[in-house]
Amino acid sequence: MQITPRTLTVAIALASATLAAGQAAASGFQVREQSAKTLANAFSNATAGAEDASFMAYNPAAIGNIDGSQVAGGVSYIDATFELQDAEASNVLGMPYASDASGEGGEAAVVPSFAAKTQLNDRWDLGLAIYSPYGLSTKYDEDWIGRYHAIETELKTIDIQPTLNYRATDRLDLAVGLRAQYADATLSNAIDFGAAAAQMGSPLATPGQNDVIGELTGDDWGYGYTLGALFQATERTRFGVSYRSEVDLTLEGDLDVSGTDPVSDGAIAAGQVSDMGGSADLTTPASLNLGVNHQLTDRLTVMANAEWTEWSSFDELVVEFEDGSNSTTTENWDDTWAFSVGANYALNQQWTLRGGLGIDQTPVPDAQHRTPRVPDSDRRWASLGATYQPTQNLGITAGYLHIFGDDVDMDQDATPTNENASRGNLSGNYEVEADVFALSMDYRF
Repeated sequence: MQITPRTLTVAIALASATLAAGQAAASGFQVREQSAKTLANAFSNATAGAEDASFMAYNPAAIGNIDGSQVAGGVSYIDATFELQDAEASNVLGMPYASDASGEGGEAAVVPSFAAKTQLNDRWDLGLAIYSPYGLSTKYDEDWIGRYHAIETELKTIDIQPTLNYRATDRLDLAVGLRAQYADATLSNAIDFGAAAAQMGSPLATPGQNDVIGELTGDDWGYGYTLGALFQATERTRFGVSYRSEVDLTLEGDLDVSGTDPVSDGAIAAGQVSDMGGSADLTTPASLNLGVNHQLTDRLTVMANAEWTEWSSFDELVVEFEDGSNSTTTENWDDTWAFSVGANYALNQQWTLRGGLGIDQTPVPDAQHRTPRVPDSDRRWASLGATYQPTQNLGITAGYLHIFGDDVDMDQDATPTNENASRGNLSGNYEVEADVFALSMDYRF
């Protein structure tokens, strides 16, 4: 394969443009931590719980179950671990890469949320939720063995969701919410400039030793909607259903390059590798939630939730460059289901204990589509927490969730003509787990 300076620039952009990585608390890059109450129940009360204003992030009709006006806010701390074990890597010609750096790429993240609602009259409720539905944060050492596939991947999103609920009957609430979604992404990885320059005849270049780091940043606004219904079937049983639309984004920004040694620094100074503009299309997926909440006794409430996510909409990532060229990265993600069950037990008027269990499928279809940016696997949730109600109007909730991820293989193969031509081969076994802590408060006026 003939490598030119322009090819090197494009290769850096391609390698750093795969905008997908697993957030350990949910499959793909989904974030569910919008309420400490839902987290403490392993999200089993997300659709039908409707306990405070924050639940409109899961089901906009939740605000119809709350009389008067209320504000709610919270924060979650996610401590995720992604570690590649028994890693092997080589360039497209089979020359091995080696590194003593750790394959640990997990990053801690803080996820805040806010919600407020007011009852306009006997029939109408108005609400506003601000939260992050998608996000990720992984970062490896710049000299780790998989550096040509990924170093840093960060995606931040924020949804601003005004919500209107209609109390159709004493038992049925119907709601709609508009979603303005902002996304900001940073992605980086290394390119083996040493191998490329040596192939072009440079006597100073050494494969695997003269890396160039490419960092792509971009942001965009997109718009969608959410629909929901809440049905009080009996005094003790409530059903919920909600739908969240997909949102199309085009992340436009810049690719910045930097050297790691005198050879790569010199190549950048000479214009052999240069900065350029780029953009990547990203669709955050649609999802459907179904839930039931049943008060079994005066003290014990049980609940269950099922969530379907249309990850198949993320079938490829098209990257376009300012010079008019473009490239496509195949993802082939699958639609997924997540299921959870939980229970609340009221010790007294002030204290409610919470717990839950859940399972969540990964959208990544196989080892060939799993990357260091997407070290995703099937996982199981176990959670617990408690709500303290010091007054009739004030509630304080703390929750803890542990994610048990399956160990999964990754097998990225490189050929002179495929997407990994500049990244090389990379294989190994990923260990995935995470701890999530959440704290929230709600106050009713």
